[in-house]
Amino acid sequence: MNQAVHSIQPEHVQRSRSVERLIRGMPTTDGAGVKLTRVLTQDLQRRLDPFLMLDAFGTDNADDYIQGFPDHPHRGFETVTYMIAGQMRHRDSYGNEGLLKDGGVQWMTAGRGVIHSELPEQTHGRMEGFQLWLNLAAKDKMIDPWYRDIQSPEIPEFSNANITVRIIAGGSHGIRGAIQRVVTQPLYLDVHFDRAGEFTQSIPADANAFIYVYRGQVRVGDSVVPGQTMGLLENNPDADGVTLHSEGPAKVLLIAGKPLNEPIAQHGPFVMNTRQQLIQAFEDFQAGLFAMPKPRA
Repeated sequence: MNQAVHSIQPEHVQRSRSVERLIRGMPTTDGAGVKLTRVLTQDLQRRLDPFLMLDAFGTDNADDYIQGFPDHPHRGFETVTYMIAGQMRHRDSYGNEGLLKDGGVQWMTAGRGVIHSELPEQTHGRMEGFQLWLNLAAKDKMIDPWYRDIQSPEIPEFSNANITVRIIAGGSHGIRGAIQRVVTQPLYLDVHFDRAGEFTQSIPADANAFIYVYRGQVRVGDSVVPGQTMGLLENNPDADGVTLHSEGPAKVLLIAGKPLNEPIAQHGPFVMNTRQQLIQAFEDFQAGLFAMPKPRA
């Protein structure tokens, strides 16, 4: 955990959003047979624009994760991998490499195209974490790929009474997170309740937002959100944030972002705006264009 001292400013919320509905997610496999739960599925992409997918994985059985995610391509969006426990090695076709460890984040902008692998560097023990897909605006889908490893001590955090908040993206209580994005303005918080308490966070009225409870349970207004469940937060122009209540220990992801309001065309690992752009993505991948150009002799 980051031990840096930050000046905490209060978040004033006059009216909290409520829970529109609860979503449990769908068990599935990906990569080379990694077992996971797809919490944000394709049918929610318009409702939770600019977010495209959220996968949650967590197991003590190495057979569920040991094969990892061998080389595969992406184009048109960003991936955010947050590791709660375990170690995963990233390598990509632009020469980037990093080891994602407990509490760390890997943020990758696929942009115009990249091939990468995510492979466990452990043969036993717990592997747990999340991968979030964040869309890119049409004007940014063909930008150069980018990658950053953010180790656990680099993630800003603060504690207030019995609550600790880790700020992966955006800002909370006057503290800037590890990553900022101008267009989609993502907020990505990991909120830990040590015991009963209340956490308040302002959210712009035009943002789409949700929580995912991965330990314990929390209450938003009259709605209880149990563990391993997404609480999709309503869009209410009169609401200026959200208040989370917990009756005991709990851990919650709070995620929000500004919608792009653009067409979404997805096929597998490619997310563009039109079918023709998807066809072009496949052709470019097959032509070997998803890698750093080799220098001329």
